[in-house]
Order: sequence, then C-alpha cells, then structure tokens
Amino acid sequence: MWVLKCLSQKLKLLFALTFIGIALFLGWFYYLVNTATKLPFIPHEFSIESGSNLKNISNQLTTDHLLPNAWSFILLAKVLNYESSIKAGEYVLVEDTSPLQLLEYLVKGDAKQNEIQFIEGWTFSQLRKALDEHPAIRHDTLNLSEQEILQLIGASESKAEGLFFPDTYFFVKNNSDVSILKRAYRAMQQHLKAAWSCRKESLPLKSEYEGLILASIIEKETGNESDRAIIAGVLINRLRLDMKLQVDPTVIYGIGDKFDGNLRKQDLLTDQEYNTYTRPGLPPSPIAMPGLASIQAAFNPAETDALYFVAKGNGESHFSVDLKEHNRAVHQYQKR
Repeated sequence: MWVLKCLSQKLKLLFALTFIGIALFLGWFYYLVNTATKLPFIPHEFSIESGSNLKNISNQLTTDHLLPNAWSFILLAKVLNYESSIKAGEYVLVEDTSPLQLLEYLVKGDAKQNEIQFIEGWTFSQLRKALDEHPAIRHDTLNLSEQEILQLIGASESKAEGLFFPDTYFFVKNNSDVSILKRAYRAMQQHLKAAWSCRKESLPLKSEYEGLILASIIEKETGNESDRAIIAGVLINRLRLDMKLQVDPTVIYGIGDKFDGNLRKQDLLTDQEYNTYTRPGLPPSPIAMPGLASIQAAFNPAETDALYFVAKGNGESHFSVDLKEHNRAVHQYQKR
C-alpha cells in the first residue's frame, strides 16, 4: 500500500513537472517567435527561390540574420500548417520583424515582382534582346543557338519566330530566361489550340502553325483593331484563289538587317523565301509575334469580297474588290 502511495506521489510530481516544463517551453516559444529580430541593415532585401523547401528557407533566413534559429521557424510553420505555403519571390523588410511576422509575410507572398513585357509585332531577335538586357533574369540562353533554345523549351518547331505569346510575364529575381520562354511558348500554344478549335469552316489553313503565320502577317499589316478581321478576310480570299499575298512585311522580314527603312521596287522583284510578291502561298514561318486579336482574326476572318487593301496613312486601310479600284486607292493614298 505504501509503495503504491509513493508511486502515485512520484507520478503526480512527474506530471506536474512535465506540465510546468511544457508551460515554460510554450511561454518561451511564444516569446521567441513574437520577438523582433534586429535586422543587420534596413531596408533588407532577400529572395526565396522557387522550389525551396521549409528547411532550406529556414537555414537561408538564419544565415541572413533574419531569424534567431532555424528550428523554431520550422516548428512554427508546422504548428500553423504553413509548411508548404511559403511563396517564392523577392522580399524587402523595412523594420525589425519577428519570426511570426516574417512567416506571415512569406505566406502572404507580398513580394516584389519583377516583370518583362513581350510586345505584339516583335521578332524573336527583339525578344532575345529584351531577355538578355534584363538585369533580374538569369541568362541561361545567352550563348545558345535558336535550335538549342527550342530544344530546351520542348518546342517541336524548327524556327523560333512567332512562337512566343506577347504579354507581361512576372517572375522572381534570378529566374531563368528558359523558364520565361517556356511560359510564353505554352501560352501561345494554348491560344492557337483554342483558336483552331473555334475556327471558321473551309479555311485554306492546314494547321495551327499556318494560322500563326497568317496571324503574324496581320499583326504587321495593321494596328487598327477594326481592320484586322477584314485584312484576314482579304488574305484568306487570296489563298483560296491561289493569288500571291503580295504583302510588304514579309518582304521586309526576308531582307532582314539589310533593310534600311525604304522598300524599293527592286526588293519586290528580287526572289527570296519570304517574298510574297514572287512566291505563292504563305511564307515558311511567322514573321513576328502576333497578339490575341490577330490570332482570332486569322482563324475567324471577316466575310468580304475584297482582294486588295492599301494603307491610308492614318492607321486605317482602304479595301478594294478589283485591281482597278485598288490602283485608284494606291494613287490616292500613297502616290499623291
């Protein structure tokens, strides 16, 4: 009986000590995670790389003197079920911050966003220049050939021109240009697939890629929203009748760096693979990045009898159903 009583007293003491220990630990832990860590300098910029796990993030923040230790931050994240909720990004702290505040900040993902914009009508050369000159991008493609880049992003096409959707892309600092190109490529494929599935019947286009080529020509021919679908209709009419497209932007693209801004009659007569004055059908590839409006126009052109168009000089185009009317329009708008 005495033994049981003695054992009972010891268990009670053990439970009491355990309870006190837990209470002391919780109190100390609460104090620890709510006490601001003095920043080494203000403002303090740091970044969380995409794909980093909680342990790596905690060690990085401790090394950067933003946490008193890594284990308490890991425990805090697990207790609050934030273990996989921390968002990658580039962050800035402007005042001393507690581990709890820092965790909530990283979970909220209120990071500085870097961005790059690909513009409608840009060539692949212009796109690469923008990527190469961006200071926040890791330049993994800097010395790669066009074919090597296409292989890296998983593209099946042999030429990169026109394959990337023009848009604004946000990214964290030191993100690879390969990653950005992959996103732009996938975005273009998605838009093409959607447009192809909703295309008008009986279009003289054999594939989504031919639609992309046509869309790139439309993009370079006009910036006027109301003219896009009609220009698409004119080009589709010409393709149906096996007429040469005879569009200046393809000739200029084929001339390349030698083009001095002045398109001459000799340029239109000199045969090359992008000269739609000397060769029938579509050119072998897109000539630029078309925007969504041009893509939609290519797959859903306006119904029109027009076979010709000429720029008025004010951003709009004049459309003609026969050559006689077209010649009058050329004289009126370009030769006067």
